[in-house]
Amino acid sequence: MASARLPIEEDQLEHARALLAQGRAAEAAQFLSARIAAGRGGLLARLALVTALRESGDREAALCAARDAQALNPNICEAVVALGESLLELGHLPAAIAEFQRALRLDPTSPPARFKLGCAWAEAGEAEKALEQFAQLPTDEIHGLAERIGAAEAMRSRPRSDAGYVRHLFDQFSADYDSRMRGQLAYRAPEILRELADLVLPDATKLAVLDLGCGTGLAGEAFADLAASIDGVDLSPAMVELARARRLYRHLEVGDIETSLAKVGADYDLAIAADTLVYLGDLGTVFRSVGARLKTGGLFLFTTEASTGAEFELGPKRRWRHSERYIRHAASLVGFDVAGLLKCSPRNEAGVPVAGFAVALAKQ
Repeated sequence: MASARLPIEEDQLEHARALLAQGRAAEAAQFLSARIAAGRGGLLARLALVTALRESGDREAALCAARDAQALNPNICEAVVALGESLLELGHLPAAIAEFQRALRLDPTSPPARFKLGCAWAEAGEAEKALEQFAQLPTDEIHGLAERIGAAEAMRSRPRSDAGYVRHLFDQFSADYDSRMRGQLAYRAPEILRELADLVLPDATKLAVLDLGCGTGLAGEAFADLAASIDGVDLSPAMVELARARRLYRHLEVGDIETSLAKVGADYDLAIAADTLVYLGDLGTVFRSVGARLKTGGLFLFTTEASTGAEFELGPKRRWRHSERYIRHAASLVGFDVAGLLKCSPRNEAGVPVAGFAVALAKQ
């Protein structure tokens, strides 16, 4: 009988779309999975399954379904875009960007692929690259494009590096971060701050320490002998996991230092930020936030790269530089005294020492 036959693919899609429109994504996913398992679903059904799984909240299953769809249709732009979308939802940003780029190689005229690539670049904090993609799309034909352009332009004008950019950068480099920094870049910011601590905190022990931008824990390791406890915060989940493996930290948090410090309590004797403030232009917010978490007389030790002219400026490597005058003025505005300010070179760039400062601020 005709009613007993499995529906053809278009019937499957219409039924699945109806379920999705009714907010019954899990049922749609179950329906499509059964039809595909029975050999009654092609690419469109598989892409609909990816959508249904994502809308039902099962993002891991959606990624598996997207991988299957792409494996069966490796040269179809829509299948590659679907895989990129699932990767992006799970935070696999570099892999998602690579898939959207591959989709555009397959079909350079695909608006969804170009829009999604722009969105992924924006999530990575790459405003210029996002705007480059958005500029090639018709503003009046892509839903949400104008808002995305506005957000990317605002990102570009902020006096700090975007959090997405910093997270993306360090997640990419986490696997060989220590060897790259110590070898290729001759990185010494933790040791420079530890030497500064010996000058401004002679004979100090059993301090409550906060490590801002803790990375893999190199600075925590340098200060372990002074600490009764060390807490750390960093934007990169991959870096935090490496810091956790050192077993030095009482508590570790994935977060932005400008917002993670907005908690009640002057809990710390010492805050440190080794090669962290180079991703902030305006230091006012972080100075205020650190000051609120330090005990009276507590110290904030950090390195910066030096600007000899402007108060702060973005260097060619997308790292912010600060002048001595700016540091002293910004510190005074939030109740810090300058306990020490030394010229130093926290790292090399292309084999050349980078001019910088090591600074100790004391809470009044």
